[in-house]
Amino acid sequence: MKIAIIYPPLEDEKGTPLLSQNRQFQWFSNSLASYAIYPVVMASTATLLRTKGHQVAWLDGIAKKWSFNKFLKKLKEFQPDLVVMETKAPVVKKHWQIIKQLKFKIVLVGDHVSALPAESLQNSPVDFVLTGGDYDFALLNLVNYLEGKEELANAGKPILKHNLDDLPLIDRDLTCWRDYAYKNSNFYRAPGAYTMFARDCWWGKCSFCSWAHNLYPAKTFRVVSVEKALDEVGYLINNYHIKEIMDDSGTFPTGDWLRNFCRGMIRRGYNKKIKFNCNMRFNTDLTKKDYQLMGRAGFRFLLYGLESANQKTLDKINKNLKINQVEKVLQWATEAKMMPHVTIMVGWPWESEKDIRTTLKFVKNLFKKGLIFTMQATLTIPYPGTPLFKQAQQNNWLKTIDWEKYDMRQAILKTGIPDRKLKNYIQSLYSSFVSPEFIWRTIKSIRGWDNIKYIGFQGLKFISKKLDFKNG
Repeated sequence: MKIAIIYPPLEDEKGTPLLSQNRQFQWFSNSLASYAIYPVVMASTATLLRTKGHQVAWLDGIAKKWSFNKFLKKLKEFQPDLVVMETKAPVVKKHWQIIKQLKFKIVLVGDHVSALPAESLQNSPVDFVLTGGDYDFALLNLVNYLEGKEELANAGKPILKHNLDDLPLIDRDLTCWRDYAYKNSNFYRAPGAYTMFARDCWWGKCSFCSWAHNLYPAKTFRVVSVEKALDEVGYLINNYHIKEIMDDSGTFPTGDWLRNFCRGMIRRGYNKKIKFNCNMRFNTDLTKKDYQLMGRAGFRFLLYGLESANQKTLDKINKNLKINQVEKVLQWATEAKMMPHVTIMVGWPWESEKDIRTTLKFVKNLFKKGLIFTMQATLTIPYPGTPLFKQAQQNNWLKTIDWEKYDMRQAILKTGIPDRKLKNYIQSLYSSFVSPEFIWRTIKSIRGWDNIKYIGFQGLKFISKKLDFKNG
């Protein structure tokens, strides 16, 4: 069977859509700072289908920066039997219109259609909607079903019990890895690559997280074996000369798995060849000694979801985090020569301006003390299928259910604070690094061209984010 995996370019004045491998959708206003993130599970899907004898075309028109007409020409030249497209809430209506133009059999996947599968079936001529996040296993089952080889397993609730070790190593050439390897603010050195050693977050209960509730519920958390993870690292180093890896598991596995992975990185000498980045939580079983081991193993960038510095908010969103844990963990990470990053959300319905200022002050202090190196701030968006969305419905917090407006261009939740003020606070958060201490540390850290490029790209991203949340 001929199968095309597509990300159609979306020509819109808002900018470039951050669609693939993104838990929260946003348009990138600044084309100089825009980039596409490597969609790991979709790449695994393409690889698995290829290994089973199918012809696969990888057509990411967003990453390729194609016009829609060029994308359409490429798709028609391939003449697929089946087309697979990932969608998210803010662009699902656009995808419905694209589906109407395509005269092929279409499959939709993603967190939005996993929450509301009937909606797309009713509003577009899509043929199949696959729910859950195991696109690779689910799509192979669908293809086998269409060929009359097996029964359809994903009919209703998704099956999320697959063994990740059964998957082949991703074919990076098939999935055009270079399109994602150079322009990414998570990479200190390029080329870089994405992996996903777990699906997806071992906590998986944060009330706002669409992936945790629509794609990979907490009870379905799975990891690859340590040896397979190390083999993939080695494969990327030896075959593609990768200098940095970002593992985008919702939370990187901890405990003995992490310790054995670190020891393996050191034993195989990979820690001398690459830097390793990942998503992490503050409330883990890791100790200061574990962070030192991670530092020796080559870990560099750790992304922590902080979301707010107000304990009442952390409790309400089921973050399972005490604010007094934060500085100690960041101290361990920085002492081990790693570069922590935190994410913040503005626009919780119960937070006052005083609460937002508490978070702003907290983040400023983290920068000043040298406990974080970068930060990301966004508007709180209640995606369908999450407990936060249900809570917002019950409390009449929703301003709209027009999904196109769930793109962080405006507040969706009623807060009692004007939108312009919320955006001003986000802009203030993006300026929170400004202090003589932070600037001097940054200057002293420069060791070569890689440092300069990284700082420059972070500067472009800073300008872009300021533009994204500008008023008017």
